[in-house]
Amino acid sequence: MDGRYRKNIQPGLEVDIVLKKDQRTGQTTSGVVKDLLTNSAFHPHGIKVRLENGQVGRVKQIK
Repeated sequence: MDGRYRKNIQPGLEVDIVLKKDQRTGQTTSGVVKDLLTNSAFHPHGIKVRLENGQVGRVKQIK
């Protein structure tokens, strides 16, 4: 599923995100969504989320 659309993401889903510090390399981090931080329905770089471990990044892939 596409991580650029808010409707595809909900708390409890396992996702791959790109952290701010990893934006240049594109390295992803896996985790479970706790909160959605982007309010708009679409974002070209991915919806920003907070994982259950507290990390914040943009969704690249939904597992």
